[in-house]
Amino acid sequence: MADEAWCGLSDPLVVCSRGSVVELAAVLPASGRFVVARLDGTRMADSDHVFYAFSNALLFPSYFGWNWNALSDCLRDLHWLPADGYLVIVDNAPQLLPDSAQDRHTLLRILARAARHWASPLGRPQGQVTPFKVLLLCDRDEEAVHLRHDITQALHNGH
Repeated sequence: MADEAWCGLSDPLVVCSRGSVVELAAVLPASGRFVVARLDGTRMADSDHVFYAFSNALLFPSYFGWNWNALSDCLRDLHWLPADGYLVIVDNAPQLLPDSAQDRHTLLRILARAARHWASPLGRPQGQVTPFKVLLLCDRDEEAVHLRHDITQALHNGH
């Protein structure tokens, strides 16, 4: 049985506590090539470490610009890493960018924008979408509640 939060697949970012059961079949296509990138929120204490973690996990090309706009562009491109679906898992997600709520909100907006981009049939062959899911893992349910609130703030108060 899948965690109820995970079943709300219309959400671009999904927050789960470690005790949750996640059915990958509900996220990724039944067949094909998939990219699963696993990152650790404790290793992303500042923007430079965020850029490094994503670049390393998703094999960003050498022209990656090491800034928020470049991160957003690369997450919405990924032509160098073709797949039928993408799953980005962030362990210890509540520890992401602990000293900058502004940067954390920027990252959350970028991840949500990437998920929406890949879910859009516009400009795609035969209107086919590509799953791009972001799973943010927390140790405790209380952390998950707080992170969901933070995501809501970031997405609704973003510019």
